[in-house]
Amino acid sequence: MAERILGVGSRVKHPQMGKGVIVQLRSDAYEIGFIEFGVKKIMRDYEGLEVIEAVETPSDLATYEKVEASLIRVLNRFSDIQETVPLGQKWTGGKMVLYPGDKSLKEKEVPIETFFHKIVMIRDRVRVMEQRINASNLTDEEKVDLEQYITRIYGSLTTFNVLFKNKEDQFTGERGKE
Repeated sequence: MAERILGVGSRVKHPQMGKGVIVQLRSDAYEIGFIEFGVKKIMRDYEGLEVIEAVETPSDLATYEKVEASLIRVLNRFSDIQETVPLGQKWTGGKMVLYPGDKSLKEKEVPIETFFHKIVMIRDRVRVMEQRINASNLTDEEKVDLEQYITRIYGSLTTFNVLFKNKEDQFTGERGKE
């Protein structure tokens, strides 16, 4: 059974759940609809599954995992959905205090989490801008010119890298580019 991949619509018989129909293919399992048990995930290498009627698997089959991966790439490329980026532990609960040069004015306290969130929003929006530039109809020369500005923006923001918990979330300027 492990060698053969059944297509959606194949009829099978499970020793405990009875007859069912394959309704979804996964990379390692079938989702099979059973009358009394509903849809259950059965591993493809399960030896107890008897094939009643096989349906061919299309060669261009788009599995759930492939569709999900494609959707994630599209959403990352064209949306400004923000990922959760962890703040370095040493800053949790901290605050940033700004003292004005004019002593008659009051200082401003900002929770470090709020400040960090704003920095992450800037980073995410610059990334989206970069993706939109790359996907645009601009000439390659125009894209390269704009990319240089974006690289300089990242370079200006490297000061805030100390706030990030994970190095891969940090900003990289011109020296960090390959």
